[in-house]
Amino acid sequence: MKKIATGVATAIAATALLAGGLVTPAHAGPAWNKTVKCSQKDWDDRVVPTRVGNSELGWKHFPGRHNIKKCRIVNAAIDGKPDKVNGARLEYWAYAWNGSRRVKVIVIAQYARKSADGRYDAGRGQKIGVITAYRKGLNKCPNWLNE
Repeated sequence: MKKIATGVATAIAATALLAGGLVTPAHAGPAWNKTVKCSQKDWDDRVVPTRVGNSELGWKHFPGRHNIKKCRIVNAAIDGKPDKVNGARLEYWAYAWNGSRRVKVIVIAQYARKSADGRYDAGRGQKIGVITAYRKGLNKCPNWLNE
């Protein structure tokens, strides 16, 4: 009898392990890297992180899509007061010049634990940070901006 009970317990444990590995919670958000690549404090003493992120938000989102490849570009915009505030959504603007050419860079940040749609969670005491950065008027920033 002892052998049967041990065998049944082993089978139940194995089944629970397999089932638990295949089931994900209904509230699980998309995978993203919460590692902070860079951060900047604005003039209201908010420390706004730029997280590695994924293809939807953070650093992995904007270098290829918008051609912003340096933290200093994002940090330059955040080093000031937000130009637009809508709840936890902050919008920072910066201007870069190269001779007579001027580019307006916009940085969008979520200064809250969760993204506006609730899909992303930075964790207790953390902020989502930079969602995206781009050039006003066009999708891609000129290469000289990254020099």
